[in-house]
Amino acid sequence: MFDIIVVGAGPAGLTAAIYGCRAGKSVLLIEKSGFGGQMTNSPKIENYPAFTSVSGTELADRMVEQVMAQGAEVEFAEANKISKTENGFLVETDNGSYFGDSVIIAVGAKHRRLGVPGEDALIGNGVSFCAVCDGAFFAGQEVCVIGGGNSALQEAIQLSENCSAVTVLQNLDRLTGEGKLIEAVLSSPKIKVIYGAAVTEFVGKGELSGVKYTVNGENLLLPVKGAFVAVGLIPEAGRFAEVIATDNYGCGIADEGCASSMEGIFIAGDCRTKTVRQVSTAIGDGACAALAACKYLENR
Repeated sequence: MFDIIVVGAGPAGLTAAIYGCRAGKSVLLIEKSGFGGQMTNSPKIENYPAFTSVSGTELADRMVEQVMAQGAEVEFAEANKISKTENGFLVETDNGSYFGDSVIIAVGAKHRRLGVPGEDALIGNGVSFCAVCDGAFFAGQEVCVIGGGNSALQEAIQLSENCSAVTVLQNLDRLTGEGKLIEAVLSSPKIKVIYGAAVTEFVGKGELSGVKYTVNGENLLLPVKGAFVAVGLIPEAGRFAEVIATDNYGCGIADEGCASSMEGIFIAGDCRTKTVRQVSTAIGDGACAALAACKYLENR
């Protein structure tokens, strides 16, 4: 039986484990694949305090080193179900089950991908999912944004501040974001929208050199060094909807203290309801969730 079981080892989960251990609690950290979460897709992070520039992998490695030094136990497995028990919670994984007095869900949200050739190979080498994180690396260059909703339009506006030109590739015949965002995009002299554009391939060896797409059956190539995919997020908290409340998007509903609808379960990072999803905000969530879990344990 652990005091705290943390599900997910992105920045939120790693921070929660650090805070839990420092509070003298026994902590189990469950991760299905690798440490660091989405931040490991970024070759350079330049908006994280104390680092002028750091790779997502290096930042994750430093966090993991700190977690291990604090004494957290780690289990590589995928958590499939969380159940309330008489004395706490049962976390069932594909490699066994674990009991905890409290649980912090920090499973993140994965970016929806297009699933076209070249996408996976060029992530971090021209294909990105975050203009705030990676836009500065393409200053003065031509880039494209794939998508037409709020996220895509915000990415396009963000990129237009530093890039020479931004092309929005939208597979529909209209933009689907909010009116003000649409107005801002269409009025910008640096942003061009191509409607009915279905991306078919990311081209490049080692780094992106262009994006192939079709319009009305015609095959076209857009020569860009940066392509930002903004076709939505898939929150990972939805698989625990039997024990916590989730919204229509699959995000775990939590208050500012990261408490979920189930007493004793807390939600941190990109998988919870929030407006800003950055490494720094995930870390803040991890700290809040761990402190809230400790308070919950002390008041039981």
